[in-house]
Amino acid sequence: MSEQGKGSASASAAAPAPGSDTYKGWLFKWTNYLKGYQRRWFVLSNGLLSYYRTQAEMAHTCRGTINLATAHIDTEDACNIVLSSGGRTYHLKASTEVERQRWVTALELAKAKAIRMMNDQSDDSGDEEPTSQSDRSEIQGTLKILVSKLDDLSTCNDLIAKHGAALQRSLSELEGLKVPVEGGEKIKAVNERATLFRITSNAMINACRDFLDLAETHSRRWQRALQYEREQRTHLEETIEQLAKQHNSLERAWREAPTLVSTTPSAPTTNKGGSGRLRKEEASDEDEDTEYFDAMEDSPAFITVTATENTQHRCSQSNLSGASGGQPNDCNQDDHMSPSCNDVSGKELQPRRQRRTHVPDKPNYSLNLWSIMKNCIGKELSKIPMPVNFNEPLSMLQRLTEDLEYHELLDKAARCDSSMEQMCLVAAFSVSSYSTTVHRTAKPFNPLLGETYELDRREEFGYRSLCEQVSHHPPAAAHHVISQRGWTLWQEITIASKFRGKYLSIMPLGAIHLQFHSSGNQYVWRKVTSTVHNIIVGKLWIDQSGDIEIVNHRTKETCQLKFSPYSYFSRDVPRKVTGVVADSGGQAHYVLSGTWDDKIESAKIIQSSRGGSGSEGKQKTVYQTLSPKPLWKKYPLPENAENMYYFSALALTLNEQEDGVGVTDSRLRPDQKLMEEGRWDEANSEKQRLEEKQRAVRRRREAEATDALDEECDYDSGKEYEGYQPLWFHQRRDSVTGETNFVYKGGYWEAKERQDWSMCPNIF
Repeated sequence: MSEQGKGSASASAAAPAPGSDTYKGWLFKWTNYLKGYQRRWFVLSNGLLSYYRTQAEMAHTCRGTINLATAHIDTEDACNIVLSSGGRTYHLKASTEVERQRWVTALELAKAKAIRMMNDQSDDSGDEEPTSQSDRSEIQGTLKILVSKLDDLSTCNDLIAKHGAALQRSLSELEGLKVPVEGGEKIKAVNERATLFRITSNAMINACRDFLDLAETHSRRWQRALQYEREQRTHLEETIEQLAKQHNSLERAWREAPTLVSTTPSAPTTNKGGSGRLRKEEASDEDEDTEYFDAMEDSPAFITVTATENTQHRCSQSNLSGASGGQPNDCNQDDHMSPSCNDVSGKELQPRRQRRTHVPDKPNYSLNLWSIMKNCIGKELSKIPMPVNFNEPLSMLQRLTEDLEYHELLDKAARCDSSMEQMCLVAAFSVSSYSTTVHRTAKPFNPLLGETYELDRREEFGYRSLCEQVSHHPPAAAHHVISQRGWTLWQEITIASKFRGKYLSIMPLGAIHLQFHSSGNQYVWRKVTSTVHNIIVGKLWIDQSGDIEIVNHRTKETCQLKFSPYSYFSRDVPRKVTGVVADSGGQAHYVLSGTWDDKIESAKIIQSSRGGSGSEGKQKTVYQTLSPKPLWKKYPLPENAENMYYFSALALTLNEQEDGVGVTDSRLRPDQKLMEEGRWDEANSEKQRLEEKQRAVRRRREAEATDALDEECDYDSGKEYEGYQPLWFHQRRDSVTGETNFVYKGGYWEAKERQDWSMCPNIF
């Protein structure tokens, strides 16, 4: 930190005045593994340590608070302070050792005072007092009455003890008498003692009854007051939860809206040490999601600290102007990557064909559950027609093609000389395929067996894609993409799902393969689990969770990505993704971070070391990195997207009619077209017709298989019935993974040139 920065921090953290319980000053707080330590304004008051981003925020926004009465204060080195209380931990750093000692002294004094206050209090928390003078008077009067009744009981108890002792003595004397005359007098005395005892006992019983009546009366009052406070607390919690959800919605809307960051030139950074870096941070729009969340038990097994060298440079606006969505992608600028990755070929600057930018608005049809139940009566489960109300007007093949929304990441990766930098871009591409799912809760159409979908973008972006539904039970689709810009991608995806009551888990099975032509690098990875929440009651929302391992099978380099599941009670950023890129020997070179619905950044590691133990005793690795650089950022959704099924710019074009496509193409599927046009009743009828037609074809195929089996038994001809065979894909054993999957065998694009589709089945 510069001398100027040190001076400001020290000056604002003066020693506390005599008799003052407040201590204020600047400290550096560790925020997250991406941004490292950030300067924050701390206020120590009444046993609570709170922090703010600036002094001005004290009037309206507190970033966090920790109670020193239950906190543990530790000092790691000359300038560091660690505060931990329960599951919350603050890692703080002072600019000098003297300033650190002042803070530690103030914290220890405040902690001791808070503990004394807590011990002095009985049942009251000390934070709540009666709201008015009348309430205080009423409570004090009640307490006085209870005390007086208690005194009455004590007096009665003393009298009972006194008269009981006298009665006992009289009885003893009576037993020792031998003269009958004296016996009569003693018996008379015993009776008097017994009478006094009875009167005193009755008085005690009456006093007890009065006490119980009074306690019962006030008990009912206190119960009503307690119930009222509980209801108020529940109402407050619900209000806070609603505000938190609205806050998250506003943040998502802000991230998705076009901002001036990508078009407004940023101020040049200074070269005068850390103070210039801090001034730049405070002048920028800081991402609140990754700003002030503290370490949790499920935090990553590593911590990132940004190096203080001036490694930040202004991003160039001349990169990859040929992005697929038509918007300038300002996050493909990466200063710590080789220049070859940022080269722009002349083909990317060619004019593009104008594509459609909207589809008809989604009709506001209510879902009549009774009409669905009527259709279920007396039918087999497999024959129950699900209405298109649950769908969006795209097929699963088209959703698979949407993985190419950010294909320019692969174009850029193909130009990289470094395989490690190439791995970072491949990892960003693997995450980008989930960005379209955050609002897309509707179900795509299940493809019919033999259905295909092509996407030819050679003129604009140099690639063309083909998907085919190769199996119906289980449903499986094969996908093949080849690009003139140096890469080929292929995959076979089978969808497995499990309904778990409140949510539905969707698990894509199968590997994704990506090969770069010039280097021969072949990357393989698998998708994570998608979870659809609130299936029965509530608003649907989707989350992604699990781990992705990307392997370069030529160099044995790996990338480990972790998709953290969303939790409302977690202080971590929602939809968080973290990762580490390592070489074949396990040495880490890059740290990746971001969210799957917004952006991914990478930071080059310049030094790594073993850090302290985490909350579970596990030792963490500390990575010192250069400043993070953006790899990928989600394009903003088109205007009016909420009424167009939340389609992205690419998704809006997928059903656009193309000349010369195959007769089995999803664009020609009639029920899907009718739904897009808003004619949902006709779409439901057409969907039922197509499904019944597919069942009839399957029954005929099963009958042919049975006949072939009978003929084989009768004639022992040795011929086996092959069953259904896909038209454009065939099964082959992969030489890298050893798995058997469907790969493109060729012939589709040649058939399209000839316009010969005679070999295609009539599925529509």
